[in-house]
Amino acid sequence: MISSMAKEHLTVKHYLKTLEATIRQQWDQKALCDYEGDAFTYADVATSIEQFRLFLVEAGITKRSKMAICARNCARWAMTFWDINVNECVAVPLLADFHPNSISTFTHHSDSVLLFTDKEIWKKINPEQMPNLRAAINVKDRSMLWHRDKQVAKAWENREKAFARKHPAGLKKEKVTYPSNNMDKLAIINYTSGTTGNPKGVMLTYGAISDTDAFANSHFPNQPGETIVSMLPMAHMYGLAIEFIHPNVDGVTVWFLGKTPSPSTLLKAMQAVRPYMVVTVPLVMEKVYANSIKPALDKMKWLTAIPQARKAIYKLVRKKVLAAFGGQVRGFIMGGAALKPEVEDCFTKIRLPYTVGYGMTEACPLLGWEWCTEFVPGSCGKPVHDLRINSDDPRNVPGEIQVRGANMTIGYYKNPEANAAAYTDDGWFRTGDLGLLDENNNIFIRGRIKSMILNSSGQNIYPEELEAVLSGCPYVSESLVVERKGKLVALVYPEIPDDLDASKRSEIPELIRNTANKSLPVYSKINEVVFVDVPFEKTPKMSIKRYLYR
Repeated sequence: MISSMAKEHLTVKHYLKTLEATIRQQWDQKALCDYEGDAFTYADVATSIEQFRLFLVEAGITKRSKMAICARNCARWAMTFWDINVNECVAVPLLADFHPNSISTFTHHSDSVLLFTDKEIWKKINPEQMPNLRAAINVKDRSMLWHRDKQVAKAWENREKAFARKHPAGLKKEKVTYPSNNMDKLAIINYTSGTTGNPKGVMLTYGAISDTDAFANSHFPNQPGETIVSMLPMAHMYGLAIEFIHPNVDGVTVWFLGKTPSPSTLLKAMQAVRPYMVVTVPLVMEKVYANSIKPALDKMKWLTAIPQARKAIYKLVRKKVLAAFGGQVRGFIMGGAALKPEVEDCFTKIRLPYTVGYGMTEACPLLGWEWCTEFVPGSCGKPVHDLRINSDDPRNVPGEIQVRGANMTIGYYKNPEANAAAYTDDGWFRTGDLGLLDENNNIFIRGRIKSMILNSSGQNIYPEELEAVLSGCPYVSESLVVERKGKLVALVYPEIPDDLDASKRSEIPELIRNTANKSLPVYSKINEVVFVDVPFEKTPKMSIKRYLYR
């Protein structure tokens, strides 16, 4: 067993105090913007927060009350979060892609008194399934969608009038002050979709968010006036903490794309916004590689064989990739899944400033991180706080990754069974991930404990390792390795050219199997390749929902 810690202990400043200072200093600067849509300054954010405070008083809603947000990313989603969070109520972000029954279940389970959503989602929800809910409000235009509490409805309708009475000359920036004596108080309940099919409400405190913000500031700082494009769902902690809270409290303008953009729309937005950082999942960058980088390198393959030309070509490709994302990107941060080895190898060769982090909702969300100049390909960074491998030989024999730190969850909301299972007897959080630590404290993920396969000869087989090999095989777009009747079966969503004749198509599964098996040990060779007709269902982090394919 081994334990390792982050390089330094951070003096943690409350992120709301950072936001307070930013609002005062950047009063007229844009804070939250919809691409080709609404734009709000920090003054607008402060005004909205104050209006919401007055509404809570008139509605008789107390601090610590829970409030759900379920809508697509947009500037008003972010405004709503600040309204709730700064006024010390508990935000419950819910994925807009959740099934309507799940939205009702989680809203009710969280004891939410308000639900901020949109018309389309609300039409599919039955308020009778949420008896504690007092009102539903449209995120986009702030209209009241439904209420069962007249006091709440009246207070919401009169919030702007109440603000005008309180601040007849408008809110003065020097009057903006936000709470900081709540580090141990609950700030967010985040219902993960996960890969287990059994979502849980992760409880995160103001202190956990502050710790993540402090770590981010010390490892990938930003500057007021810079910009970032929000691509990830803010109902997931990766997008919420790293793509929104951390940059926005420091004066970075956050731009929202709304619905999931096409590659062309995304790059068009990047050109316009010119972000300082791109926070994404490997799948997005793998598409950039497949559609742009690989074809360009293939055309110049003969030149890359010449040492004198190779460096110049790689430099040119790197420059074009950075230019495609606006030309101001200092780093690409990827998380949520492993990067395909072929893609990672290319990014390393062209010296793209990228890093692959490691995290989970329960860690708000960071567990492993290293800046691109020190990042070791194949790893997912170094520990953010305390991390140990539950193994007698943690450098060579995978064991469960167990963690602790100020960024960690205080447990699962109203779920004592999950809480009891989540921690070791000596207080470490069980991640459920298998991994190794090298001599320099770099973390290497080997897979999930629940997905590990024990074969008939007693060998541990990690499907993720086999899938990494499959990703480099011809015609493989996505893959998932499962055990069926004692055999290893690779489920593959193929990428086959339309002009390939039928006879050759029929040979592809065996070609994939033989190609993969050349790189695999005897005990983990694939017995069969089976094609699937549609891409695998995924979580917001773009991890495949394994439990659906067992």
